Amino acid sequence: MSELDAVLAAGRLAAQELQRETITLYRPGDSGFDWNAGTDTPGPSTTLYSGPARVKPSAQSRGEEVNAGEVNTTQREYTVSVPWDTVIVSRPLPGDVIEVSTSPDARMVGLRLWVTGVQFSSMATAWRISGEDRS
Repeated sequence: MSELDAVLAAGRLAAQELQRETITLYRPGDSGFDWNAGTDTPGPSTTLYSGPARVKPSAQSRGEEVNAGEVNTTQREYTVSVPWDTVIVSRPLPGDVIEVSTSPDARMVGLRLWVTGVQFSSMATAWRISGEDRS
């Protein structure tokens, strides 16, 4: 093992120690319209990852107010870090969803984020996914 590999391994171990939340990353299924009930029926979702993560607001996130469907919402950006060597079913895509299931901060439980991007790097200590809170 090279010196660089040893440093990266130590950094990845340290990054995992900061991953105190548990998340589920999933791809929502296509919804269909139920003409009898007059409602949308969500299709089955596909779980891409479930496990430890670090969820934190992005440093540059100020919260942007937008009008969506005649409702004012505030969008806040988050960075979600999962273990660097995580194996997933499919690469996350914009529109996939991250839900926080457990956290030492009880206020984060139930937080739902929509994936906006993914960062890859062989020199990273964690695999980072960008998401936004649309509440």
